[in-house]
Amino acid sequence: MQAPAPVEATGNVADLVRASAEADAAHPALIEVASGRRMTWGEVDAAVDAAAERFHKAGVSAGDRVVVRLSGTIEYCLAVFGVLRAGGVVVPTARGAAPRELDVMLEASGTRLLVASSDDEEAQAHLREGMSLVEPLGPVNFPVSPVSPVSPVTGGEDLAVLAFTSGSSGTARGVMLSHRALLANVAQCAALRPAPVTPADRVLLALPLFHVYGLGPGLLQVANAGATAVLAGRFDAAESLAVISAHRVTTVVGVPSMYRAWLQLEDGPLRAAFGTVRLLTSGAAPLEASLANRFRKVTGHGIYEGYGLTETGPVLTSTLVGGSPKPGSVGRPLPGVELRLVHPDGTPLGAGEHDDDDEDDAGTGLVAARGPNLLTGYWPDGAHGPDAEGWFRTGDVGYLDADGDLHLVDRASDLIIVNGFNVYPHEVERALLEHPAIAQAAAVGVPHELAGETVRAVLVLAPGAKLTTADLEAHCAQWLARYKIPTSVDVVDELPVTPTGKLARRALRTLTGTPLPPT
Repeated sequence: MQAPAPVEATGNVADLVRASAEADAAHPALIEVASGRRMTWGEVDAAVDAAAERFHKAGVSAGDRVVVRLSGTIEYCLAVFGVLRAGGVVVPTARGAAPRELDVMLEASGTRLLVASSDDEEAQAHLREGMSLVEPLGPVNFPVSPVSPVSPVTGGEDLAVLAFTSGSSGTARGVMLSHRALLANVAQCAALRPAPVTPADRVLLALPLFHVYGLGPGLLQVANAGATAVLAGRFDAAESLAVISAHRVTTVVGVPSMYRAWLQLEDGPLRAAFGTVRLLTSGAAPLEASLANRFRKVTGHGIYEGYGLTETGPVLTSTLVGGSPKPGSVGRPLPGVELRLVHPDGTPLGAGEHDDDDEDDAGTGLVAARGPNLLTGYWPDGAHGPDAEGWFRTGDVGYLDADGDLHLVDRASDLIIVNGFNVYPHEVERALLEHPAIAQAAAVGVPHELAGETVRAVLVLAPGAKLTTADLEAHCAQWLARYKIPTSVDVVDELPVTPTGKLARRALRTLTGTPLPPT
């Protein structure tokens, strides 16, 4: 089984497919679980040529934005690589995106082409004047007669993906990711040992492929290695175990909510299903150390955690760099990535700096990164990208331990300020999760007449567990300063999350739950 030749960052992202086809055209590339459809890398490469021709005929030329609104199927994969090979810019969105989100994306991107299924009535209804819909190409409608190979006309610094993300601001922004940025991140991840994906791997992709985490560490890493993607579609804990067993999955690209859901199943079947797996990764949201430890105890597998964001292509750090999982840490910078902690004005933290008002904040600062995997800027003019020296402030808060591994504290914009003191939600959540009655916890700031803000906690209790306000206050007093202890606590059945399992903090402020009894 031959590994594909490396694709230089000056190339086109769709070159990953061609390199895999040239290395081993007969090797399985895509397996769609729901339909049972399969394609080899040779078939995928030919289909991407056909898709590129289809987009050319629809009027796509270099730099044109193309909104791809499909579920995580073979059609999605061919559409993404086809748009890129045609010289277009992929604007990914979910098949189930809200009408308002689709409107904003269509208007802001200036697209003239929307790739969607013919039965997608919502997409049809949102077409504007001068905009057309193109159905995706798949194994069913793939041309019998081969088309001539299509040579990409874009690459390197040209825009490849325009990913709209609201981040913590709530306002959609288009992150401009070049071919250079995406290919650089693919190479950075591939240089890690153990390798995230090898040609022999069968990789479970149960993540939304329209999200940059499912796209980069998922689909692009598979294409780079010439591996096999097992497209599971929508994640279901029990069904995915059957998929892992049936397809002898070796690598899982996951998020914390997936591992949490698997741990709700019986230990025996869970351990047996993961018998073929060699590597588990997690990203997109913080992985609780207790969850990682529990998963290792049940399955024998540690979980390698990484960190990044859409703007960084997306991976910045991973515990793979250190060679072993390290619960509670997101690891060290990837090869070619520089990382430092800075003050809000961008000046680096000095050695041993700390805030005299709170010893817990010692060495804590905003995470800034520099590397070839960073965004160009925000759409449409490329503003607010890396500074003149190449540094980009992520908006996340963290600290480095003695080994140089990064520990995230919180998003800077999620900071709760109580009487002028900083409270990081993640710190409160860690303390809450130490209580055996609490299965999941979230903290958010809410307005307070005297203190400015105070801490509100929203909890999911463990099955059969009971908890009172008095019990929780006594517990928190052992872990937190008084001003960090939640002043209101509600219990809910589940916490609100984004499609990738990240906690949707804005929804917490208005989420209605059941208050804890006082005693």
